[in-house]
Amino acid sequence: MEVSEVRRQLRHAIDRAKARAQQKRQTAADAERAYVAFLEQVATPTIRMLANALKAEGYLFTVSTPSGGLRLASDRGRDDYIELALDVRGDTPTVVGRVRYTRGSRTLEEERRRERVLRVRLPFRRGATIS
Repeated sequence: MEVSEVRRQLRHAIDRAKARAQQKRQTAADAERAYVAFLEQVATPTIRMLANALKAEGYLFTVSTPSGGLRLASDRGRDDYIELALDVRGDTPTVVGRVRYTRGSRTLEEERRRERVLRVRLPFRRGATIS
């Protein structure tokens, strides 16, 4: 194999890697915008309504929005919460739901990923569904 052929293949591989990286950055930025709109227009109001309904039943919960996420935490124990966050580290951005609760001396955690939530059309319309 000649040096010129190796250099040509190397340049081609570098160009493909740059294009993939650019596409990944664009996908992450699009997902971030969709997720922020989802939080502001759908998730946060819904979780606030849930917290108010729980409060009316005597269960005190606090809604917070830590660094681009959403958390519904029990006022009885700060280690008991439900949280939504966006994970853009992988190949496909995903919404991650985390549940953490304490029973006695044990703290249990569960995490679920949901990719399809990000395929939401903007702007949101009242009555629109999110799959």
